[in-house]
Amino acid sequence: MRKKVTVVGGGFVGSTTAQRIVDQELADVVLTDLLEGVPAGKALDMLESATITGSDSSVAGISTATGDYRETANSDVVVVTAGFPRKPGMSRDDLLRANYEVVRAVVEHVVQFSPNAILIMVTNPLDAMVQAAFRVSGFPKNRVMGMAGVLDSARMSAFIAQELNVSVDNVHSFVLGGHGDDMVPLPRYSTVAGIPLPELLPKEKIDAIVDRTRKGGAEIVNLLKTGSAYYAPSAAVVEMVEAILKDKKKILPCAAYLEGEYGIKGLYVGVPVKLGARGVEQIIEIKLTPEENAALQKSAASVRELVNILGVA
Repeated sequence: MRKKVTVVGGGFVGSTTAQRIVDQELADVVLTDLLEGVPAGKALDMLESATITGSDSSVAGISTATGDYRETANSDVVVVTAGFPRKPGMSRDDLLRANYEVVRAVVEHVVQFSPNAILIMVTNPLDAMVQAAFRVSGFPKNRVMGMAGVLDSARMSAFIAQELNVSVDNVHSFVLGGHGDDMVPLPRYSTVAGIPLPELLPKEKIDAIVDRTRKGGAEIVNLLKTGSAYYAPSAAVVEMVEAILKDKKKILPCAAYLEGEYGIKGLYVGVPVKLGARGVEQIIEIKLTPEENAALQKSAASVRELVNILGVA
């Protein structure tokens, strides 16, 4: 029997995530959206494409305008992408209150029908939204996480591969902290075929890559004008989904609930974790320089400020 994944939000990120899961035959998928007809239409389109890609995963689309989440029942993983999109000139912080109400309502419905699911939050501002989902759901911390570090690390890796003109397979990057301007890319822990990045590029080149990584989402928003990134975010979500469904024990940077690790307590922050069938199975603590630690603490402080505004600390 195949696993079941519900993707909440039928926009670009949600629908592309659903398509990738179906194409890779990872699970049966339910795609939900408030709009009438849109999730069903997209699901039907995916189902018809599956005869070409050779996937036997089923996909259904439902409108949740009436709050009916019954078809999502007994999902193994629920991915929440629903929310208002980020627009040009709009910070992630601007999204805070509007998207909190969306997340609260979605999570309440989801946990009613899938009380044993693992929640992966994608809605921005990510770190505050995953903390809100944790509080609203009442789930244990290992079953609620946020997708951020995988995406930010992927962006950094893309820029490194471009700069060095090497295969992306050779590049492994590490980005910690909140999913925003205060994120903490770690060049010391970023490698190309096992070679630390500082041995391959001068400091000014690395600094430029770090800066571009921090502004990666905004760069795409400014280019698109009327939307935000979805190809890379959906790929990042699916890497996490695969690690969970296949119990891969894969170490990935994700927003996880810290209880003293890295000197941070009671807060969701991006750190390396081991992802498996139980969700976040281990938080990996790495040694940071005083400068790196200061940057991580600054990033965590920014997250805590948002969390305190929402009252979900």
